[in-house]
Amino acid sequence: MYVTLDYIREGDLVIDATCGNGNDTLLLSAAVGESGDVLAVDIQEEAVEKTKKRLQDAGAGNVKTIQGSFCFMDQFLSAWFPDRSPAAVVFNLGYLPGGNKAITTRTDETVSAVAKAAELVRKDGIVTVVMYSGHPEGEREKAEVLAMAKKLPKDRFHVVFASMLNQDGCPPEILWITRKK
Repeated sequence: MYVTLDYIREGDLVIDATCGNGNDTLLLSAAVGESGDVLAVDIQEEAVEKTKKRLQDAGAGNVKTIQGSFCFMDQFLSAWFPDRSPAAVVFNLGYLPGGNKAITTRTDETVSAVAKAAELVRKDGIVTVVMYSGHPEGEREKAEVLAMAKKLPKDRFHVVFASMLNQDGCPPEILWITRKK
């Protein structure tokens, strides 16, 4: 997340495409400050409610939470922030920590949403995708997201993939897509 924060300034708009338990949402809220905005999305009602509670407890009032699919982030963006482009879009794939592990992000939707985020983010903005390949859908998702990212035009995007090589099991891996100026 720290690389992502380098792309965010006070007053920016950012999207947390998978708000989960609200940890990243709260961090993004602080990064954009009171003059900025966060659009926090999750398909699960439980995740949205946990995020709202975390934000309320922290006194963060600059977040719009939406229960829905990240596939529709462009529609949410045009409905709530029609004249703004996000500085960053963050995805934390897999399942809700502490939630039902049978409910995961899905490969086809994720690939579409990440590609859409790359087009929506402002010039000199960033898309961050944290991937967990320790379950079958996560492995497929990682392979397809990386294949899509590899095809992004090099004259418009930089694409970086990081893997924790000295960690046991299936540690998270991170994809960063930055849109060139």
